[in-house]
Amino acid sequence: MARFIINGRRKVGGVFQPSGNKNAVLPMLAACLLTDDELELHNVPRIEDVATMLAILAELGVSVAQKEHTVRLCARGIRKRRLSRELCHKVRSSILFAGPLAARHGRAVIYPPGGDVIGRRRLDSHLLGLRALGIEVSGGEPFTFQRTTLKGAEILLDEASVTATENILMAAILAPGLTTLFNAACEPHVQDLQNLLTKMGARISGQGTNRLGIEGVESLRGATHEIAPDHIEIGSFLAAAAVTGGDLTVAHVIPADLAPILRAFRTLGMSLTLEEDAIKLGARPRSRVRSELGQAVPKIEDGPWPSFPSDLMSVAIVAGTQAHGTVLFFEKMFESRMYFVDRLLDMGARLVQCDPHRVVVIGPSSLRAIPVYSPDIRAGMALVVAALSARGTSVINNAEVIDRGYERVEERLQSLGADIVRET
Repeated sequence: MARFIINGRRKVGGVFQPSGNKNAVLPMLAACLLTDDELELHNVPRIEDVATMLAILAELGVSVAQKEHTVRLCARGIRKRRLSRELCHKVRSSILFAGPLAARHGRAVIYPPGGDVIGRRRLDSHLLGLRALGIEVSGGEPFTFQRTTLKGAEILLDEASVTATENILMAAILAPGLTTLFNAACEPHVQDLQNLLTKMGARISGQGTNRLGIEGVESLRGATHEIAPDHIEIGSFLAAAAVTGGDLTVAHVIPADLAPILRAFRTLGMSLTLEEDAIKLGARPRSRVRSELGQAVPKIEDGPWPSFPSDLMSVAIVAGTQAHGTVLFFEKMFESRMYFVDRLLDMGARLVQCDPHRVVVIGPSSLRAIPVYSPDIRAGMALVVAALSARGTSVINNAEVIDRGYERVEERLQSLGADIVRET
């Protein structure tokens, strides 16, 4: 078990280079099963979730070669169709092997996925969509996905699930005929997966919208692709700089991926300037919340893209504790995402948790250092951000949870001026 020791109230600032998008690379790793040719991915973050996905691929018989931030994969020698129970339980993204394994290799046996405990995370959309394409699903511990007659279909998702969209998309690419997927997720990482699949020979229309058309093809080829920067990581480091009064420049960004984040962060009073491929945060001792018309209390709420991303809600709440004013945060996606705010209360934050989905934050608060545990990836990073602004020395236990989604977070924060060290 690892922990971070953080001495707060040091300014975080400088130039930051973001990693590749965690939520884009995970389905791309599964996509290697769709072809016998080599898939080469660049800008792959060195995080624990990627390591687990590569371990699953290696167990299946995929040739895996990794050097720094480049991964080369070749599924020509695949010999298994059953995933390890232990590895499945480590990551939510293990379910993404169902579509490509069953569609191209006939069968997939997968144990229920693990991942963060932030509320109920349904698999129903995956099962309904894959069944519509001609993949029978049975069992539950484990699930067995068996290809029968693969064919295109009209599919209406009952929720705009990111992983269900990706799973169904990867299976539909090899289904003869036309598949129309309604209520599809269109987050930046879903679009980046579509960019890779198009390079591999997929025929996809409607990219960037919630209605996708997939024309089935007989086979896919290999490709080389660079993962887009992680907008969630960018938001996390912007928040770290904002709460410590630092100025930060984030290089090599995709402006369109940041639009909903910038809108919410400007509501929290952050001074943000967007350039052609960079974003700059100006230093402010204390930001001031931007009220809505008639001096109404502003609301920051998450939802499917292009709403504010749920993965940044925890970090945004911490940023709200350091801004002058009152903000209502409304977490619509997961019923357990907000429970980490008890730790903020212990640190001295002024907030009211109205129910599992809503928190009212009154800032600014002078936070004090305490020992805490990281409950999940995003709440863990939020507690790191809180500790950076707190008075005294904080201890963030269970830090390896944060490693699942953020690469070398302590080293990168150190390079920006933070006083943070890792102890094992």
